[in-house]
Amino acid sequence: ARLDTASFRHRRFKVSLPLRMSTGAHMDLEAEPGGVPAAAPPPPADVGNVRKDLFLAYKTLGVVFGGLVTSPLYVFSTMHMSSPTEADFLGIYSIMFWTLTLIGVVKYVGIALNADDHGEGGTFAMYSLLCRHANMGILPSKRVYSAEEQLLHNQSKTAKTPSNLGKFFERSLTARRVLLFMSILGMCMLIGDGVLTPAISVLSAIQGLRAPFPAVTQPVVAFLSAAILIGLFLVQKYGTSKVSFLFSPIMAAWTFTAPMVGIYSIFRYYPGIFKAISPHYIVHFFLKNKKEGWQMLGATVLAITGAEAMFADLGHFSKKAIQIVFLSSVYPSLILTYAGQTACLINHLKDTDQENIGKVFDDAFYKFIPRPVYWPMFVIATLAAIVASQSLISATFSVIKQSVVLDYFPRVKVVHTSDENEGEVYSPETNYILMVLCVGVILGFGGGQAIGNAFGLVVIMVMLITSIMLTLVMIIIWRTPPVLVAAYFVPFVIMEGSYVSAVFTKFTEGGWLPFAISMILALIMFVWYYGRQKKTEYERANKITAERLGELLAKPEVQRVQGLCFFYSNIQDGLTPILGHYIRNMSSLHSVTIFVTLRYLLVPKVDPQQRIAVRRLGPRGVYQCTVQYGYADNLSLKGGDDLAARVVSCLKQHVEAGADGQSSPVSAEEEAADLEAARAAGVVHVRGKMRLYVGDDAGWFDKVMLRFYEFLHSICRSALPALGVPLQQRVEIGMLYKV
Repeated sequence: ARLDTASFRHRRFKVSLPLRMSTGAHMDLEAEPGGVPAAAPPPPADVGNVRKDLFLAYKTLGVVFGGLVTSPLYVFSTMHMSSPTEADFLGIYSIMFWTLTLIGVVKYVGIALNADDHGEGGTFAMYSLLCRHANMGILPSKRVYSAEEQLLHNQSKTAKTPSNLGKFFERSLTARRVLLFMSILGMCMLIGDGVLTPAISVLSAIQGLRAPFPAVTQPVVAFLSAAILIGLFLVQKYGTSKVSFLFSPIMAAWTFTAPMVGIYSIFRYYPGIFKAISPHYIVHFFLKNKKEGWQMLGATVLAITGAEAMFADLGHFSKKAIQIVFLSSVYPSLILTYAGQTACLINHLKDTDQENIGKVFDDAFYKFIPRPVYWPMFVIATLAAIVASQSLISATFSVIKQSVVLDYFPRVKVVHTSDENEGEVYSPETNYILMVLCVGVILGFGGGQAIGNAFGLVVIMVMLITSIMLTLVMIIIWRTPPVLVAAYFVPFVIMEGSYVSAVFTKFTEGGWLPFAISMILALIMFVWYYGRQKKTEYERANKITAERLGELLAKPEVQRVQGLCFFYSNIQDGLTPILGHYIRNMSSLHSVTIFVTLRYLLVPKVDPQQRIAVRRLGPRGVYQCTVQYGYADNLSLKGGDDLAARVVSCLKQHVEAGADGQSSPVSAEEEAADLEAARAAGVVHVRGKMRLYVGDDAGWFDKVMLRFYEFLHSICRSALPALGVPLQQRVEIGMLYKV
């Protein structure tokens, strides 16, 4: 809450505030008289920072890189060539090496991690960053900050002189709509990743049972994989904190053992494998195989699967920790593992007859595991696949939570499963939909090749969207010289565009599934956002001023009844039109009425001291309250009583200090007593149930979008349960808005 330190001037108190740090740590500040924190002893020199970065880097191994380091389980198994040769395998390895180097090292580690929004990463973080530096919201009402408002002291300010490209987006509504839809699509592709990663990872790991037990058929493998995933989804409601300590050791074991086997295979089968680093093997591969080689890109792109998590999960860790882990362990591990697999497959060419040479890719991972360590590697691979699945499931919950908080997605239930880690959330509806989709993918597709076709589309589309938005950040925010922008944009768009074109050739063979899921989710998010902003636009155009409220309350038939009323509104610079509808029908208003706006900002975090802002509205007992949250904040109000207590406390401090300078018809002590009396008399939470009426004169775009929005609004959850407001304290008022 916003505290007035003057009222605490002669007290000594201790305040525990969750300060946002790169490590996610918390710090207790002990305030001296006057509210000034006591000086903390300076931290140790670089030793403590290095130790902290290394520990955080160790934790990222189990959370961020699960999908990436387990990709060797299925990359080669999803490939198919009619008559592969030694030169073909060298070309394939060269493609994977340079893909990992350029996209993993150069793009993500070197560039994208610097495009964070106050520590948060991902496509939506870049979108919010762009919106703050130019008026690029889809509707005028969706500006991040208005000119009259005081910016939060720790947020970036809007650029004074937008670039020419920024001005183009400001002028073009179509361009702004495309940008928003592209950002949403990137988020939805990540959700599609949460469907396919568990399916392909676990299925590929369990595939190892078929070699030692030929009687185990593919349907049996599919059913076992589905059973493991069902069990994994059923325990999600307990949270991951109780088992998360196992994640990093499992992934560390996998990251260490897989390249060890790779080194063994290199020395035993093909010591000269690293000559394939030369790009001329890529040129030779495409000249020889032409169309078949181009289509092979749809499988080789899976080598970089999970790299997008480095950027998407940036908010949970730090840039330095992610860079340390990728460059020191993940990248070398993948290079050595793929080199060992390639060396082993080249050796298998000698032992395979011409009739079965096309099947040399089948079960490629377990082919290069030596017999003495087969079962230990099978166990490690299975556990690593489960950890990779958990990482993407948790990331999906986080994305859904952020989308709901920012009003980009219909409200679903979001439960915080940890009191210590605010990012650990669980959504029952999302969990069971993911479970049905994952099991359906495994049982429907059966084999890993079809799932790989679907997976490739998700991976490369997220990366292409990231490249485009990163280019916009370079031009609009960083003001990078055009030559350097072109040096980044041209090669990466050509490379990723080639991957996209190859992946779309597999569209009918499984690629349609994630594309359909992502497009449906993106459409839902776009429509929901558009409808919510249209409602806000209508409310601002028809808002009730404080003067009009005074006139309504002055009518003799309107009575002031005892109690405390929280009246929820979507606007701050006025009162919702539902208020007039409410007073006309009820002929009353509570003695203390607080108009509450839950304001979700396009920033990741809001300072806890700026969480609640209050002010008088003029008539006695009428106040305005704004509760501000960022898209990565935890809605930490545990219940309606807690909200009432915090707001009343904040109001009393505000009244006693006379912070807004307005005159009051009663003394500060009497006004504070009125607040406590109203709270003791009973608390009620009122919200409007607004419906949009789309007239015949509306355009076709509004007719389609807003009617779909009304359908979504009719089936989603109410916003008040999300705050923990008890059912017996909730009141809904219906009203029809004409668009």
